[in-house]
This record gives sequence, structure tokens and C-alpha cells, in this order.
Amino acid sequence: QVQLVESGGSLVEAGGSLRLSCAASGTIFPINAMGWYRQAPGKQRELVATITQYGRTNYADSVKGRFTISGDNSKTVVYLQMSSLKPEDTATYYCYVVERGITYWGKGTLVTVSS
Repeated sequence: QVQLVESGGSLVEAGGSLRLSCAASGTIFPINAMGWYRQAPGKQRELVATITQYGRTNYADSVKGRFTISGDNSKTVVYLQMSSLKPEDTATYYCYVVERGITYWGKGTLVTVSS
């Protein structure tokens, strides 16, 4: 059973930075992609950033130039470096991985950006 453990969520002032981490365990096959979604109160979950097994990245327009997604050499840990944070970045951030076409989700970590 694939499990994801996220960490790094916190309260931060606008303009500040945070780094989220997500570690996957229980994977058997190579991970096809990892990434982050977020969901703000009263809003739909939205894709933030993705990194594929080949290192290709994709970002939501709202975070381009401010957020950077990366993975470690084991390809089972993904990071989200967030800079120049804005109050509208406040949300619960969910890590996900895709293994053999199946998507697994973490429980989420809360990021709160104060103005």
C-alpha cells in the first residue's frame, strides 16, 4: 500500500517562503509522476505543480516564478519550494503520486499566509 507523508506546512507572513516535503513509501513500481494540489476553503482543488519521472515540470500559472518543484534521487520524495507567498496561497496542500496509472494522495498539510 502506497503511503504519502507530507510536512512543512505552517503559518507565514506574506512575502515569506516555505518548503513542503512529501515522502512516498510502499511503492513497488517506478513512480510516473509526483506533485502537489491545493484546496482553499470553499474552493475546488487545483493543481499546483507536477514533476514526472523524467524530470519534466509543470506549474499552475498562479505560482509560476514563485514555486519550484523538485525530487530527490530516489524519486520517492518531492519538494515544493514556495517563495514570495501571498495570502491567496493559503490552502491545504496535498501531495500525490502516480504509480502504474493509479493516483495516491497524502492527507494534506496546511499553509496559511498572513497579510
